[in-house]
Amino acid sequence: MNYHIIDNISRAVALKDIPTVGYAALYDDLRERLKQERYHVAHYFALPDDSQLRFYVILLDDEEHRIMLASFTMDYYDDTALPSLTALHPAMHPFEREIAELYDVEFDSMPWNKPLRFPFDRRNRNSTMDNYPFYTIEGDSLHEVNVGPIHAGIIEPGAFRFICNGENVLHLEIALGYQHRGVEKCFAATDNRLRQTLLAESVAGDSAVSHASAFVAAVEKLAGRDADDNLVRERAVAAELERMAMHIADTGALSMDVGYQLGQVACEALRTMTINTTQAWCGNRFGKGLIRPLGTNKPLTPEKIDTIRRNVAEICRRYDEVRQDIKSSPTLLARYEQCGVVPRADMLRIGGVGMAARASGVGRDIRASHPAGVYASIPHESIVKRHGDVMARLMVRCREVLQSADLIERLLADFTPVPNPSRPDYEAALAPESLAVGLVEGWRGEICHVAVTDAEGRIAAYKVKDPSLHNWLALALAVRGEGISDFPICNKSFNLSYCGHDL
Repeated sequence: MNYHIIDNISRAVALKDIPTVGYAALYDDLRERLKQERYHVAHYFALPDDSQLRFYVILLDDEEHRIMLASFTMDYYDDTALPSLTALHPAMHPFEREIAELYDVEFDSMPWNKPLRFPFDRRNRNSTMDNYPFYTIEGDSLHEVNVGPIHAGIIEPGAFRFICNGENVLHLEIALGYQHRGVEKCFAATDNRLRQTLLAESVAGDSAVSHASAFVAAVEKLAGRDADDNLVRERAVAAELERMAMHIADTGALSMDVGYQLGQVACEALRTMTINTTQAWCGNRFGKGLIRPLGTNKPLTPEKIDTIRRNVAEICRRYDEVRQDIKSSPTLLARYEQCGVVPRADMLRIGGVGMAARASGVGRDIRASHPAGVYASIPHESIVKRHGDVMARLMVRCREVLQSADLIERLLADFTPVPNPSRPDYEAALAPESLAVGLVEGWRGEICHVAVTDAEGRIAAYKVKDPSLHNWLALALAVRGEGISDFPICNKSFNLSYCGHDL
């Protein structure tokens, strides 16, 4: 099979250089490659191309640090059924479901051909949330429990349908798609690069830095220009602060759900201290306004560097005490250990990514497998656990907070601000008829942005993948066989994004 090979620091690729292959050849190749752990699909989508649909596959080789690109076409109104890759590799399910929903493409033997998002521009307008085909099991001893889509808290809308035998969960199906923001269409609807950056920050509010970083990576590749060394370091510091803040917040949420009030209160204070550190840097607690193409409006100064280093050291010290308390508490261990287990084999089959995958022994981490920025010069050692339970996911978080703190100190210890730092460039010309991939390891996991330009160098199509797209299915697997009362801590142990899914 012919692929165009790049890595995560390569420039944009001309569309004409992406091989066009037959679907049969691609199917046969992926059927075999995806049996190997080293390969997984970062994105797979279709775009209208005159009277045809052009499908793009972005395959990652985690061992050789390669990004492999290929495409195939079919007539827009061709009703030929394509053999389903999901039938062989369940990790492909969200991609095939989206393609089917948007373009009415039929995948033969697709085992879970259900709507993915109910986007506003879906082909089948008769498919609505009101007639979502929930899975059912008949039995006198069984009952269903519906949660959502409106929840009694501040979380976003999503429907959870449990099939239970008494208190034990036999099956959970998660139906999303209640938010129809049309984010991807908005990228292509404007030429205003600043507005596009703001859109990237808004894909998932708790990952503003990570999604903005993926966007600017794609734009800078299309512009054929590199960020300077200071800017690269600043972006890494921002990303690791975001990782610390969210992992600390989740530690507090897991403490709250088992009644460990000391851990909850301590983590709430430390999370506030972390995001206030980001606010002291850029004026926004979530890092909005910090990541911009080819420059920054919020450069680090000696005073800001001192504040960040001092705060991060204090946060790290106090958070490690919380970690030690959790590890030494038999009551907490009894709730967290062997709860919500996702075995390594299942995590691989569904294409799990990020922190959740690493807790199940799957060392999938863009910082290590496809390094860019500071990670290209500072080798990253991923935190990997093997038990795949709530405790493992919590311990990965704890270790990553300490690891992020160490990296921030390393990056800032010898950081020298320059007198005239690079300012953002919102007018940089982009390569025409090209494709660029922005690949970033957010705190949840692998984020992939893909930008495709037209003959004038305008962004004509934009695709976004948040790690939650893969990991919602991991949550459904985690609660099988558990008591339904353990759903809250299983859910919090993943902390997936509704809006990251409902683009």
